[in-house]
Amino acid sequence: MTTALIWDDRALRYDFGPDHPLKPVRVELTVALIRACGLPDADGVETLPRAAFGDDDVLRLHAEPYVDTVRRLSARPDPAGDGRYGLGIGDNPVFAGMHEASLEVCGASVAAAQAVWSGRAVHAFNPAGGLHHAMPDRAAGFCIYNDPVAAITWLLAAGAQRVAYVDVDTHHGDGVQAFFYDDPRVLTISLHESGRYLFPGTGFPDEIGSGDARGTSLNVPLPPATPGPVYLEAFDAVVPQALDAFAPEVLVTQLGCDTHVTDPLAHLALTTDDYAALAQRLHGYAHRWAGGRWVAVGGGGYQIASVVPRAWTIYFAELCGAALPPAVPADWLEHATATVGERPPEVFLDGAVRLSPERVAAIRAETGASVESLKRAAFDLLERR
Repeated sequence: MTTALIWDDRALRYDFGPDHPLKPVRVELTVALIRACGLPDADGVETLPRAAFGDDDVLRLHAEPYVDTVRRLSARPDPAGDGRYGLGIGDNPVFAGMHEASLEVCGASVAAAQAVWSGRAVHAFNPAGGLHHAMPDRAAGFCIYNDPVAAITWLLAAGAQRVAYVDVDTHHGDGVQAFFYDDPRVLTISLHESGRYLFPGTGFPDEIGSGDARGTSLNVPLPPATPGPVYLEAFDAVVPQALDAFAPEVLVTQLGCDTHVTDPLAHLALTTDDYAALAQRLHGYAHRWAGGRWVAVGGGGYQIASVVPRAWTIYFAELCGAALPPAVPADWLEHATATVGERPPEVFLDGAVRLSPERVAAIRAETGASVESLKRAAFDLLERR
Protein backbone atom coordinates (compact mmCIF):
# COMPACT_ATOMS: atom_id res chain seq x y z
CA MET A 1 0.00 0.00 0.00
CA THR A 2 1.31 3.44 -0.95
CA THR A 3 1.66 6.41 1.38
CA ALA A 4 2.17 9.86 -0.12
CA LEU A 5 4.14 12.71 1.40
CA ILE A 6 3.01 15.96 -0.21
CA TRP A 7 6.11 18.08 -0.44
CA ASP A 8 8.64 19.83 -2.64
CA ASP A 9 11.82 21.58 -1.60
CA ARG A 10 10.91 25.11 -2.59
CA ALA A 11 10.85 27.41 0.43
CA LEU A 12 7.49 27.65 2.15
CA ARG A 13 6.03 31.06 1.42
CA TYR A 14 3.32 30.95 4.08
CA ASP A 15 5.32 33.08 6.51
CA PHE A 16 3.98 35.76 8.84
CA GLY A 17 7.48 36.89 9.76
CA PRO A 18 10.23 36.09 12.26
CA ASP A 19 8.29 37.21 15.34
CA HIS A 20 5.18 35.16 14.59
CA PRO A 21 4.67 31.76 16.29
CA LEU A 22 3.67 29.95 13.07
CA LYS A 23 7.16 29.57 11.62
CA PRO A 24 7.60 27.60 8.39
CA VAL A 25 10.89 26.19 9.67
CA ARG A 26 8.91 23.82 11.89
CA VAL A 27 7.55 22.10 8.77
CA GLU A 28 10.93 22.13 7.04
CA LEU A 29 12.52 20.53 10.09
CA THR A 30 9.75 17.93 10.11
CA VAL A 31 10.46 16.89 6.53
CA ALA A 32 14.19 16.87 7.28
CA LEU A 33 13.57 14.49 10.21
CA ILE A 34 11.28 12.28 8.14
CA ARG A 35 14.10 12.02 5.62
CA ALA A 36 16.79 11.50 8.26
CA CYS A 37 14.78 8.52 9.50
CA GLY A 38 14.71 7.07 5.98
CA LEU A 39 10.92 7.07 5.78
CA PRO A 40 10.63 8.38 2.19
CA ASP A 41 12.77 5.39 1.13
CA ALA A 42 10.48 2.84 2.79
CA ASP A 43 8.53 0.48 0.57
CA GLY A 44 5.40 2.10 -0.81
CA VAL A 45 6.25 5.69 0.10
CA GLU A 46 6.00 8.31 -2.63
CA THR A 47 6.68 12.04 -2.51
CA LEU A 48 4.15 14.03 -4.55
CA PRO A 49 3.91 17.73 -5.45
CA ARG A 50 0.97 19.91 -4.49
CA ALA A 51 -1.97 20.20 -6.86
CA ALA A 52 -2.81 23.29 -8.86
CA PHE A 53 -5.14 25.48 -6.83
CA GLY A 54 -6.09 28.91 -8.15
CA ASP A 55 -8.50 31.78 -7.73
CA ASP A 56 -11.48 29.86 -9.12
CA ASP A 57 -10.84 27.08 -6.62
CA VAL A 58 -10.56 29.32 -3.57
CA LEU A 59 -13.69 31.22 -4.58
CA ARG A 60 -15.62 27.96 -4.23
CA LEU A 61 -14.71 28.11 -0.54
CA HIS A 62 -14.32 31.71 0.53
CA ALA A 63 -16.44 34.82 -0.08
CA GLU A 64 -15.34 36.92 -3.04
CA PRO A 65 -14.96 40.21 -1.09
CA TYR A 66 -12.67 38.45 1.35
CA VAL A 67 -10.57 36.80 -1.36
CA ASP A 68 -10.34 40.14 -3.20
CA THR A 69 -9.06 41.77 -0.01
CA VAL A 70 -6.46 39.05 0.57
CA ARG A 71 -5.33 39.40 -3.03
CA ARG A 72 -5.08 43.19 -2.76
CA LEU A 73 -3.14 43.17 0.51
CA SER A 74 -0.94 40.40 -0.83
CA ALA A 75 0.08 42.56 -3.78
CA ARG A 76 0.38 45.80 -1.76
CA PRO A 77 0.90 44.90 1.91
CA ASP A 78 -0.43 47.42 4.39
CA PRO A 79 0.45 46.59 8.03
CA ALA A 80 -2.93 47.97 9.11
CA GLY A 81 -4.60 45.23 7.07
CA ASP A 82 -8.39 45.18 7.06
CA GLY A 83 -10.09 44.40 10.35
CA ARG A 84 -13.37 43.54 8.65
CA TYR A 85 -11.69 40.39 7.38
CA GLY A 86 -9.45 39.55 10.33
CA LEU A 87 -6.33 40.75 8.56
CA GLY A 88 -3.70 42.96 10.15
CA ILE A 89 -1.64 43.36 13.29
CA GLY A 90 -1.90 40.39 15.66
CA ASP A 91 -2.67 36.82 14.68
CA ASN A 92 -2.91 37.38 10.93
CA PRO A 93 -0.45 40.06 9.81
CA VAL A 94 -0.43 40.70 6.09
CA PHE A 95 2.64 39.79 4.06
CA ALA A 96 3.65 40.04 0.44
CA GLY A 97 2.44 37.04 -1.52
CA MET A 98 0.09 35.75 1.19
CA HIS A 99 -2.65 35.01 -1.36
CA GLU A 100 -0.39 32.82 -3.46
CA ALA A 101 1.20 31.20 -0.41
CA SER A 102 -2.24 30.34 0.99
CA LEU A 103 -3.28 28.84 -2.33
CA GLU A 104 -0.18 26.64 -2.23
CA VAL A 105 -1.11 25.23 1.19
CA CYS A 106 -4.60 24.44 -0.09
CA GLY A 107 -3.14 22.83 -3.20
CA ALA A 108 -1.01 20.52 -1.09
CA SER A 109 -4.00 19.32 0.94
CA VAL A 110 -6.03 18.86 -2.23
CA ALA A 111 -3.15 16.79 -3.64
CA ALA A 112 -3.37 14.55 -0.57
CA ALA A 113 -7.11 14.14 -1.12
CA GLN A 114 -6.62 13.41 -4.81
CA ALA A 115 -3.96 10.79 -4.14
CA VAL A 116 -6.15 8.96 -1.65
CA TRP A 117 -9.47 9.18 -3.49
CA SER A 118 -7.94 8.15 -6.82
CA GLY A 119 -6.26 5.14 -5.25
CA ARG A 120 -2.76 6.28 -6.08
CA ALA A 121 -2.10 6.24 -2.32
CA VAL A 122 -3.97 4.76 0.60
CA HIS A 123 -2.69 7.40 3.01
CA ALA A 124 -1.35 10.91 2.33
CA PHE A 125 0.16 13.63 4.53
CA ASN A 126 0.56 17.36 3.97
CA PRO A 127 2.64 18.60 6.93
CA ALA A 128 2.25 22.23 5.85
CA GLY A 129 -1.54 22.08 6.09
CA GLY A 130 -4.06 22.17 8.89
CA LEU A 131 -5.12 25.85 8.73
CA HIS A 132 -8.45 25.01 10.32
CA HIS A 133 -9.54 28.40 11.72
CA ALA A 134 -10.09 30.29 8.45
CA MET A 135 -13.76 31.17 8.00
CA PRO A 136 -15.71 31.59 4.77
CA ASP A 137 -15.36 35.37 4.94
CA ARG A 138 -12.38 36.11 7.19
CA ALA A 139 -8.98 35.05 8.46
CA ALA A 140 -8.59 33.75 12.00
CA GLY A 141 -5.97 32.11 14.20
CA PHE A 142 -2.99 32.23 11.79
CA CYS A 143 -5.17 30.86 8.96
CA ILE A 144 -5.92 32.76 5.72
CA TYR A 145 -7.55 30.05 3.58
CA ASN A 146 -8.86 26.79 5.01
CA ASP A 147 -6.94 23.91 3.45
CA PRO A 148 -8.76 21.05 5.27
CA VAL A 149 -11.97 22.48 3.84
CA ALA A 150 -10.34 22.61 0.40
CA ALA A 151 -9.48 18.91 0.67
CA ILE A 152 -12.94 17.90 1.93
CA THR A 153 -14.69 20.02 -0.70
CA TRP A 154 -12.62 18.37 -3.41
CA LEU A 155 -13.55 14.93 -2.06
CA LEU A 156 -17.25 15.79 -2.07
CA ALA A 157 -17.05 17.14 -5.62
CA ALA A 158 -15.25 13.94 -6.66
CA GLY A 159 -18.14 11.82 -5.42
CA ALA A 160 -17.52 11.12 -1.74
CA GLN A 161 -20.81 10.99 0.17
CA ARG A 162 -19.49 10.68 3.73
CA VAL A 163 -16.27 12.33 4.90
CA ALA A 164 -15.20 12.20 8.55
CA TYR A 165 -12.92 14.94 9.86
CA VAL A 166 -11.12 14.37 13.18
CA ASP A 167 -9.22 17.30 14.68
CA VAL A 168 -6.78 16.74 17.57
CA ASP A 169 -5.30 20.25 17.64
CA THR A 170 -5.47 21.95 21.04
CA HIS A 171 -7.69 24.65 19.48
CA HIS A 172 -11.23 23.95 18.36
CA GLY A 173 -11.51 23.22 14.64
CA ASP A 174 -14.02 26.03 14.31
CA GLY A 175 -13.47 26.91 10.67
CA VAL A 176 -14.02 23.39 9.37
CA GLN A 177 -17.07 23.06 11.61
CA ALA A 178 -18.49 26.34 10.29
CA PHE A 179 -18.09 25.36 6.65
CA PHE A 180 -19.92 22.05 7.09
CA TYR A 181 -22.27 22.81 9.98
CA ASP A 182 -25.33 22.20 7.81
CA ASP A 183 -23.85 19.55 5.50
CA PRO A 184 -24.86 15.99 6.50
CA ARG A 185 -22.13 14.52 4.27
CA VAL A 186 -19.38 15.68 6.65
CA LEU A 187 -18.86 14.54 10.23
CA THR A 188 -16.59 16.89 12.20
CA ILE A 189 -15.08 15.76 15.50
CA SER A 190 -12.86 18.06 17.56
CA LEU A 191 -11.16 17.37 20.89
CA HIS A 192 -9.61 20.56 22.22
CA GLU A 193 -8.88 22.73 25.21
CA SER A 194 -12.17 24.25 26.28
CA GLY A 195 -13.17 27.57 24.77
CA ARG A 196 -13.70 28.75 28.34
CA TYR A 197 -9.92 29.05 28.55
CA LEU A 198 -8.54 29.26 25.02
CA PHE A 199 -9.04 30.73 21.55
CA PRO A 200 -11.35 30.57 19.65
CA GLY A 201 -13.85 30.35 22.51
CA THR A 202 -16.07 27.83 20.76
CA GLY A 203 -16.44 24.06 20.48
CA PHE A 204 -18.94 23.16 23.20
CA PRO A 205 -21.02 19.97 23.32
CA ASP A 206 -24.21 21.75 22.26
CA GLU A 207 -22.69 22.71 18.89
CA ILE A 208 -24.08 19.69 17.04
CA GLY A 209 -24.86 20.91 13.52
CA SER A 210 -27.99 22.37 11.99
CA GLY A 211 -30.84 21.26 9.76
CA ASP A 212 -30.30 17.85 8.19
CA ALA A 213 -26.77 17.82 9.66
CA ARG A 214 -27.83 17.82 13.31
CA GLY A 215 -25.67 15.27 15.09
CA THR A 216 -22.72 15.55 12.69
CA SER A 217 -20.78 18.20 14.61
CA LEU A 218 -19.14 16.71 17.72
CA ASN A 219 -17.04 18.62 20.24
CA VAL A 220 -15.21 17.51 23.36
CA PRO A 221 -13.91 20.52 25.34
CA LEU A 222 -11.14 19.60 27.78
CA PRO A 223 -9.87 21.34 30.91
CA PRO A 224 -6.34 22.75 31.14
CA ALA A 225 -3.64 20.22 32.09
CA THR A 226 -5.55 17.27 30.62
CA PRO A 227 -2.91 14.53 30.41
CA GLY A 228 -2.62 11.90 27.73
CA PRO A 229 -4.41 9.04 29.53
CA VAL A 230 -7.49 11.18 30.20
CA TYR A 231 -7.40 12.62 26.67
CA LEU A 232 -7.28 9.12 25.20
CA GLU A 233 -10.18 8.00 27.41
CA ALA A 234 -12.28 10.83 25.97
CA PHE A 235 -11.11 10.08 22.44
CA ASP A 236 -12.00 6.40 22.83
CA ALA A 237 -15.41 7.27 24.29
CA VAL A 238 -16.39 9.41 21.31
CA VAL A 239 -14.50 8.80 18.08
CA PRO A 240 -14.98 5.05 17.40
CA GLN A 241 -18.69 5.16 18.19
CA ALA A 242 -19.18 8.21 15.99
CA LEU A 243 -17.28 6.69 13.07
CA ASP A 244 -19.20 3.46 13.43
CA ALA A 245 -22.49 5.34 13.19
CA PHE A 246 -21.38 7.57 10.31
CA ALA A 247 -19.48 4.96 8.23
CA PRO A 248 -17.17 7.38 6.39
CA GLU A 249 -15.71 6.66 2.98
CA VAL A 250 -12.59 8.66 3.79
CA LEU A 251 -10.97 9.92 6.99
CA VAL A 252 -9.42 13.41 7.11
CA THR A 253 -7.39 14.31 10.19
CA GLN A 254 -5.83 17.53 11.46
CA LEU A 255 -2.82 16.58 13.58
CA GLY A 256 -1.98 19.72 15.52
CA CYS A 257 0.56 18.99 18.25
CA ASP A 258 0.06 22.15 20.31
CA THR A 259 -1.55 19.79 22.83
CA HIS A 260 1.98 19.06 24.07
CA VAL A 261 2.65 19.80 27.72
CA THR A 262 5.43 22.25 26.79
CA ASP A 263 3.56 24.19 24.11
CA PRO A 264 3.78 27.94 24.81
CA LEU A 265 0.34 28.86 23.47
CA ALA A 266 -1.94 26.39 25.25
CA HIS A 267 -2.40 24.32 28.40
CA LEU A 268 -3.02 20.63 27.70
CA ALA A 269 -0.49 18.03 28.88
CA LEU A 270 0.04 15.44 26.16
CA THR A 271 3.43 14.02 25.18
CA THR A 272 4.82 12.44 22.04
CA ASP A 273 3.89 9.05 23.52
CA ASP A 274 0.26 10.12 23.20
CA TYR A 275 0.77 11.08 19.55
CA ALA A 276 2.03 7.56 18.88
CA ALA A 277 -1.13 6.20 20.52
CA LEU A 278 -3.37 8.55 18.53
CA ALA A 279 -1.58 7.65 15.30
CA GLN A 280 -2.19 3.94 15.88
CA ARG A 281 -5.86 4.55 16.60
CA LEU A 282 -6.43 6.77 13.57
CA HIS A 283 -4.62 4.32 11.30
CA GLY A 284 -6.81 1.51 12.53
CA TYR A 285 -9.96 3.60 12.13
CA ALA A 286 -9.07 4.45 8.53
CA HIS A 287 -8.86 0.77 7.68
CA ARG A 288 -11.87 -0.27 9.75
CA TRP A 289 -14.32 2.32 8.48
CA ALA A 290 -12.88 4.12 5.43
CA GLY A 291 -11.30 1.42 3.32
CA GLY A 292 -7.89 2.62 4.50
CA ARG A 293 -8.37 6.07 2.93
CA TRP A 294 -6.64 8.55 5.25
CA VAL A 295 -5.84 12.17 4.42
CA ALA A 296 -3.69 13.80 7.11
CA VAL A 297 -2.63 17.43 7.47
CA GLY A 298 -0.47 19.24 10.01
CA GLY A 299 -1.78 22.05 12.19
CA GLY A 300 -0.69 23.90 15.31
CA GLY A 301 2.43 23.28 17.33
CA TYR A 302 4.77 26.00 18.54
CA GLN A 303 7.70 24.12 20.02
CA ILE A 304 9.43 24.56 16.69
CA ALA A 305 12.27 22.05 17.02
CA SER A 306 11.69 20.15 20.24
CA VAL A 307 8.17 18.84 19.54
CA VAL A 308 6.70 19.47 16.09
CA PRO A 309 9.22 17.49 14.01
CA ARG A 310 9.17 14.51 16.36
CA ALA A 311 5.36 14.53 16.60
CA TRP A 312 4.71 14.61 12.87
CA THR A 313 7.49 12.12 12.13
CA ILE A 314 5.80 9.74 14.58
CA TYR A 315 2.54 10.23 12.69
CA PHE A 316 4.18 9.76 9.30
CA ALA A 317 5.92 6.57 10.41
CA GLU A 318 2.49 5.21 11.36
CA LEU A 319 1.02 6.38 8.05
CA CYS A 320 3.62 4.43 6.09
CA GLY A 321 3.84 1.48 8.48
CA ALA A 322 7.55 1.93 9.14
CA ALA A 323 9.54 1.69 12.35
CA LEU A 324 11.39 4.69 13.70
CA PRO A 325 15.01 4.37 14.77
CA PRO A 326 15.62 3.97 18.51
CA ALA A 327 16.92 7.53 18.76
CA VAL A 328 16.54 10.76 16.84
CA PRO A 329 19.27 10.74 14.18
CA ALA A 330 22.37 12.65 15.26
CA ASP A 331 22.80 14.47 11.94
CA TRP A 332 19.27 15.86 12.22
CA LEU A 333 19.92 16.95 15.81
CA GLU A 334 22.96 18.90 14.65
CA HIS A 335 21.00 20.45 11.79
CA ALA A 336 18.10 21.46 14.04
CA THR A 337 20.44 22.88 16.67
CA ALA A 338 22.25 24.97 14.07
CA THR A 339 18.94 26.14 12.59
CA VAL A 340 17.08 27.23 15.71
CA GLY A 341 19.79 27.54 18.35
CA GLU A 342 18.45 24.87 20.70
CA ARG A 343 19.06 21.13 20.84
CA PRO A 344 15.93 18.97 20.57
CA PRO A 345 15.43 15.81 22.62
CA GLU A 346 17.45 12.82 21.47
CA VAL A 347 14.59 10.31 21.67
CA PHE A 348 11.15 10.26 20.07
CA LEU A 349 9.09 9.45 23.15
CA ASP A 350 8.89 11.73 26.17
CA GLY A 351 7.45 9.49 28.84
CA ALA A 352 4.51 10.31 31.08
CA VAL A 353 3.49 13.64 32.59
CA ARG A 354 3.25 13.55 36.38
CA LEU A 355 0.23 15.14 38.03
CA SER A 356 -1.13 14.59 41.49
CA PRO A 357 -3.86 11.92 41.76
CA GLU A 358 -6.25 14.58 43.04
CA ARG A 359 -5.70 16.80 40.01
CA VAL A 360 -6.05 13.91 37.59
CA ALA A 361 -9.31 12.91 39.27
CA ALA A 362 -10.70 16.44 38.90
CA ILE A 363 -9.65 16.63 35.25
CA ARG A 364 -11.12 13.20 34.54
CA ALA A 365 -14.42 14.23 36.11
CA GLU A 366 -14.65 17.43 34.04
CA THR A 367 -13.68 15.60 30.88
CA GLY A 368 -16.19 12.85 31.54
CA ALA A 369 -18.90 15.47 31.97
CA SER A 370 -18.02 16.92 28.54
CA VAL A 371 -18.24 13.50 26.95
CA GLU A 372 -21.57 12.70 28.53
CA SER A 373 -22.98 16.10 27.60
CA LEU A 374 -21.95 15.56 23.98
CA LYS A 375 -23.47 12.09 23.88
CA ARG A 376 -26.78 13.35 25.25
CA ALA A 377 -26.88 16.20 22.75
CA ALA A 378 -25.79 14.46 19.57
CA PHE A 379 -25.34 10.71 19.56
CA ASP A 380 -28.98 9.70 19.22
CA LEU A 381 -29.27 12.04 16.25
CA LEU A 382 -26.08 10.68 14.68
CA GLU A 383 -27.01 7.04 15.19
CA ARG A 384 -30.48 7.52 13.67
CA ARG A 385 -29.06 8.87 10.43
